[in-house]
Amino acid sequence: MNVRISRRDLLAGAALALASGIGLPNPLVAADEKRFRKAVKYHMIQDDSLSVLEKFQMLVDLGFDGVEIATRDKVNQDTDAVLAARDETGLPIHGVVNSSNPDVRSAVDLSKLYGGTSVLVVAGRVNKETPYDENYRVWSDLLKENAPYAEDQGIRLLVENVWNNFLLSPLEMAQFIDEIDSPVVGVYFDLGNVVRFGWPDQWIRILGPRIGKLDIKEYSRDLQQNEGLYKGFNVEIGEGDVDYPACLQALDEIGFEGWATAEVKGGGRERLAEIAQRMDDALAL
Repeated sequence: MNVRISRRDLLAGAALALASGIGLPNPLVAADEKRFRKAVKYHMIQDDSLSVLEKFQMLVDLGFDGVEIATRDKVNQDTDAVLAARDETGLPIHGVVNSSNPDVRSAVDLSKLYGGTSVLVVAGRVNKETPYDENYRVWSDLLKENAPYAEDQGIRLLVENVWNNFLLSPLEMAQFIDEIDSPVVGVYFDLGNVVRFGWPDQWIRILGPRIGKLDIKEYSRDLQQNEGLYKGFNVEIGEGDVDYPACLQALDEIGFEGWATAEVKGGGRERLAEIAQRMDDALAL
């Protein structure tokens, strides 16, 4: 497969120039000069006794730099409360998760409303009913169609590597992104999702500046082999087979700085404090 490295560099440079002009997130320059900005998914805050404001304040108190909200989260039924919590606590909502919902434009609008910089996209799913080549074509076309609107709004469309039987190698994922030919379309790289069939640091080096943001989790090959495929995720950050030192080295090599969001089992204050500490240790914060 021919991955055009020079084209990758060209697009990365274009993205940086564009970011300077219209406020798009620059994956190589983090706000507040932090190498990584630590966040969680909103649904991981599992304490129904707390208001939206109290949940945001708890994240601030625990040392998180931001939060990411899914378009399907019920909290979006009261965007005024979300915006008030953001403004009162100063905790950024750095983006929204839209998964495989084809309504990308509405997700862009929500991210824009919240002051985010990205929409996380899952590019469909390949199965017996949906052939691989058809899924490739449909989602490539969908991203091409929505990229100009996202660009106008200053929002990046970041495709996540997930277990959807699609984009199974970093070379193919790089080609998929490059063929869309837009500086606002990139990769939301999930370190733990790769371990089942690869090594995250290798993906990082190949995807390079296409990577806009990171999801942080773990995976254990031992649990996979002895207890079952999805049991591999039942391991805490820093205790599985993600080689975080190697990943940090690879991220250094590609010049990545930016958002790193935990995607693990959530809970209340004590659990979220543990996640914060584990992220600090894994990411050398």
